[in-house]
Amino acid sequence: MTVLTHMPMATDIKGVLFDLDGTLVDTAPDLIAALNMSLESFDHPKVSLETMRHVASNGSLALAKAALPDASESQHRAVQQGLLDSYAQVNGNHCRLFDGVIALLDYLDLNGVPYGIVTNKAAKYTRPLIQALSLTQRMKTVISGDSTLFSKPHTAPMLLAAQQLECQVHEILYLGDAERDLVAAADSAMLGGVALWGYIDDLTHTQSWPGQFSFESPSAIVDFFIESISN
Repeated sequence: MTVLTHMPMATDIKGVLFDLDGTLVDTAPDLIAALNMSLESFDHPKVSLETMRHVASNGSLALAKAALPDASESQHRAVQQGLLDSYAQVNGNHCRLFDGVIALLDYLDLNGVPYGIVTNKAAKYTRPLIQALSLTQRMKTVISGDSTLFSKPHTAPMLLAAQQLECQVHEILYLGDAERDLVAAADSAMLGGVALWGYIDDLTHTQSWPGQFSFESPSAIVDFFIESISN
């Protein structure tokens, strides 16, 4: 684990919130499958999971632009809509929880730390996905991109999640793998943690992001809790 700024104690953390794509769940295989279905429908060449994985947290339009960097805005929008239409067919089919996530959730459960999700993914995709992964009953709150009038990095979904988590914002650790996640956490007065195991590529300088922590893996978060309590 790499500390970005002054480290609060784990005992100060009373709740944990997760971004979904690239933090809690490796959804890239589903997203790229849907992207390729859309590309194929417009007679564009398919792309590989390996080349597109790092874009998976940036949204459907970013995926369309990465797949067709020289295309027009209207073409990007068309492929984006095709991706969204196709995604409903493959949502949850190929994705998986990142290694160590279940052990982290088990640890939080054992120690009475409530947790939930704040994602920009629309609820019509979020709810079926977490149901397929058997996460629904474990989450204290699930806030999707359309649960409030605004999505991250706006504070509205973050504050709603804090209310449902029944924690003060400064007692919540928010984990995400995109800059907007850490901006949303900082603007909401939450502790921010960068999920380095997600879709962050080697060219992304997370050191410039706001936040208190950077974790190499979900197990590193468990270690952080254990080490802080033992000290």
